[in-house]
Formats: sequence, structure tokens, C-alpha cells
Amino acid sequence: MSLLPRTLLVRTFLLIAALSVLSAATWLGIFRLYGTEPRARDTAQTAVSVVNLVRAALVASAPEKRPDFFSELSAREGIRLLPLETDDKILPLPDERFYNFLQDEIRQKLGDKTRISLNVDGVAGFWVSFRFDEQSDDEYWVVLPRARTQYERTWHWLTWGTLATGLSLLFAWFIASRQSRPLAKMVQAAATVGSGQKPTPLEEEGAEELCQLAAAFNRMATDLESNERERAEVLAGISHDLRTPLTRLRLEAELSVADENSRLAIIADIEQMEAVIAQFLDYARGEEGEAEDIFEPAMLLADIVARQNRPGRQVSAEIGSLPACKLRPKALVRAINNLIDNAFKYGSQEVSLKAHAEKNELHVEILDRGPGIPPEELERVKRPFIRLDSARGGATGTGLGLAIVERIARLHGGRFELLARDGGGLIARLVFPCSNPAKKILKRETPS
Repeated sequence: MSLLPRTLLVRTFLLIAALSVLSAATWLGIFRLYGTEPRARDTAQTAVSVVNLVRAALVASAPEKRPDFFSELSAREGIRLLPLETDDKILPLPDERFYNFLQDEIRQKLGDKTRISLNVDGVAGFWVSFRFDEQSDDEYWVVLPRARTQYERTWHWLTWGTLATGLSLLFAWFIASRQSRPLAKMVQAAATVGSGQKPTPLEEEGAEELCQLAAAFNRMATDLESNERERAEVLAGISHDLRTPLTRLRLEAELSVADENSRLAIIADIEQMEAVIAQFLDYARGEEGEAEDIFEPAMLLADIVARQNRPGRQVSAEIGSLPACKLRPKALVRAINNLIDNAFKYGSQEVSLKAHAEKNELHVEILDRGPGIPPEELERVKRPFIRLDSARGGATGTGLGLAIVERIARLHGGRFELLARDGGGLIARLVFPCSNPAKKILKRETPS
């Protein structure tokens, strides 16, 4: 099964090509089979007619005129008359269907003792023996030009068959490509939808089934976009409405609560609620509206590390030589900041960032020495609103941070991996495709 082609285009082409080649080979065989007997019969009839004419001429003509007759026959028709000698070296006919049928036809009309050869004493031709009558002991050869009785192979049929097969293969590729092209476009559109973007509507053309499939996919993509937009509007609306009362509560707490500890606790709770709302807004807003551009990732990462470093919070960095890549800088900054914040919140104070290029990919890793995540939960925590407080120190949160990172990775056509770290802790790895395009100057400011 591994030897079979995997694409629909190649499979369809090979099936049609096999049918075309088999059909052409069958027709060539039929032409050759049914062309053998008629050709052999015509050749035999020619030889028999010549022998009978020569015999009749010999019987009817005067002896003194026979040399002139045979000279004329040889000059005009290339037919010779020779005596058959007992020591003649006669080569038998090839053991082929055409010559077997030819020999049977000639002997049936001239007699079973008739000898037939294509070469006698090293001289090529179509040699047929005869006697003047049954009682005569003298035997002669009538030698016809080989070209007049040559068995014509079906090379011309083979040429036309090869040409027809070549044209069939060309049209087979054309048909297969036309059938598979809409499906290939649909695969690309599905990948675009999977990365959280809106695909270009598919053209509803071609066969009726393909038109229906394209129309259904376009409706699905439109519905998904509408649902996503409504969900984002709902989340953004709720989050926006909550900020106003939270601002009033914070102002009221700062002015009305006399106890310092109580006031700080209330303000801390309000700040945590505002952080939750901000994360909801980040998740609802998405990153689809930001255009891709070519950036120097090393500069972006260095600025992120510089802004994350502050008293009581240090991020070490190992940033290798990185090629320019096509990125959404704001989305990339948001994803890495989320990972660094998670590492400090759920891990430990020992957080590091590593980045390197590998096989046309950009690898960015955030490493911590926290309690880590159970292996069976590594994929589940990437889903929205999933938190593993027991595994990551019991800290509170919305459960949207890693979901946002996962979405940003898919938006770039990359992937987000969570791996256990040797010696304890967690590795959060972002992998983006990077084919080292032409470099472009990047502003030093890190997108907010």
C-alpha cells in the first residue's frame, strides 16, 4: 500500500492512463491478429497466380521464344525462373503465424510437394517451386521479389497507437487535474479556516457535485465567521460593561475603606478582575486583523526580554542567529508575554527564553522550573477555560492564556508544544515556519 500514490490527481491519472494503454494495446493486438490472415491470403494468391502464369507461358510458348519471355518478365516484373537443384541450400520459412498460414494456402493450391523459402543458396527472395505436371521430374523455382510478398509488420499501427496513447495520457492528466484542482483549493481553504482566518470564497464551477461542495463550504466558512464575530462581540461587550463598575469600585475602595489592609486586598481583587477582563478581550479580539510582514525575530525577542526584566523578576535569554521571518509582531509579542507570565505565575522565578532556527523553522522556548504539567494533560490545557491549579501551584486565572497562544501559533501556520523539562519544570515551545525570505528593516519599538 505504501507504493500507491497518495494524491487524488496522480491516482486518477494513473487509472485513466492504465485504461488508455490497455485499450491501445488491445486494439493493436486485434489489428495484428485480424490483419495476418488477409495479408497471408493475398500474398499466397499472388505467388500462386505468378506460378500458374509462368507454367502456362512455358507450355504455350515456342522453345526458342522462352528466353526472350523470361528476360522480359525479369526486367519488367523482377520475376526469375531457375531450375531446382538437388544440392540447393533451402532455408525453411520462419515459424510464425503469417508464414505458416501462407505456406498452407500455397500448398493447398499448388500441391503438398511445393517448396517455399525466403532464401536459397544465400539469395534472398520469395522462392516457390513447381513442376510442369504431376509426372514430370523436372522442378523449377519461381523467384519473386521479396518486397512484393514481404510480411508488413504493424509498425505503422504501433506508431499511430503510440501517438493515440500519448494524446490519451495528455487528456487524462488534463481531466484529472481539472477534477482535483477544486479539491486542492478546498484543502487550502480548510487549512485557512483551521488557522482561524477567513478563506477566499471558493469558485462554484465544474461538475455539479463539486459546485454543491464548494457552495456548502462557502456557507460553512461564512457561518463560522459570523459565529466567531458574534462571540467576540458578546465577550467584548460583557468585558467592556464590567470595566465601568470595577473602576467605580476601585475609586470607592480607595476613598471609603479606612483599613489599609482591607483597602489593598479589595484593590488587588479588582486588579485581578481587570486582568481577567483584559484576557477575555484578548481572546475575543483575536489577531486576524493584523497583517503579516517580514521582521527580524531576534530584535522582537530581545525587546520582550528587556521589558519583562524588572526588580524581582528576571528572564534570562539565549537568542541565536535568526533569519527574517513573515510574522504578525503584535500577536507574537502577546503570545510570548503570556507564556512568560504563566511561567512566573505557575512555575518559579527561574525563567529563561531560548530561540534558534532549525530546518526553516523558528523555535522559541520559554523554560521554567515549576511543578510542570502531567503528560496526559499537556494537550488539554491548550483548550479555552482549562486550568490545572493543582498541578501548577493553585494560582487563579481564566484558562485562556494558553488557548490564545495556541490560536496565534495556528494563525502563523506553526504549532505550540508543551514538553516536560529534564530536571523538572516545563518547556513551552512556539514553532513558526520561516523560509528565510528577503530581509526588511524593522523598527526597534516592540509592538504593544
